[in-house]
Amino acid sequence: MAKQKGIIKLDGTIGGITFYKSQDGYLAREKGGVSAEKIANDPAFQRTRENGEEFGRAGKAGKLLRNAIRAMLQNASDSRMVSRLTQKMVEVVQADATNPRGQRNVIDGEAELLQGFEFNISGKLGTTLYAPYTSTIDRVAGTLEANIPSFVPLNMIAAPGGTTHFKVVSAGAEIDFENETFVMDSNASAILPWDATATAVLTLTNTVTANSTKPLFLALGIEFYQEVNGQMYPLKNGAYNALALVKVSGS
Repeated sequence: MAKQKGIIKLDGTIGGITFYKSQDGYLAREKGGVSAEKIANDPAFQRTRENGEEFGRAGKAGKLLRNAIRAMLQNASDSRMVSRLTQKMVEVVQADATNPRGQRNVIDGEAELLQGFEFNISGKLGTTLYAPYTSTIDRVAGTLEANIPSFVPLNMIAAPGGTTHFKVVSAGAEIDFENETFVMDSNASAILPWDATATAVLTLTNTVTANSTKPLFLALGIEFYQEVNGQMYPLKNGAYNALALVKVSGS
């Protein structure tokens, strides 16, 4: 490894030498590593190829799930959500006890491992909503439902500073990982005041295909608002909104 000297600092690869900036300044090193051809064909890299195939499959599955609830993720996700979800999907794939290494997939894995996944580390549902709730999936009817008994918002919701109102949201998704398609239905409560007045019972029902054999996912979340001159504004662009997978049925 060598340091770059001179007025002009380079960034990139020229003639097999990679120039880059680090915390130690501008450095240069010879390009190395194993060639893509060797990884693709050398028997010594069989495990690497198998891991790569499964990681790619997990990444594609995570993207499909994100696309299914994309509208909700725009209001509640952190900067590392994609990598965290992919890592969890890898665990789902690795739980496949049917197929050999390299061919394991989400369909034959354990999708239930995704239950409890928090999409926004900055505002976890588990440390935001303290009101008890039930979540159910009825495959025959094709319904995914979250039910929250009456509760006092000030006591049961840990809201960020500036909050005057909130809304409970939900989404039910039926995902066909094999054909890369999905069916999604979302629901939401009215925008409610964050005060000492008890709410009504909140029942959010989402409908997908009846008698589905595909993995089903129920997401539940909270969005925060601030009222200014009679207008509702999303609080801090949704930075503290919570969203989590509260119920998952693999098949």
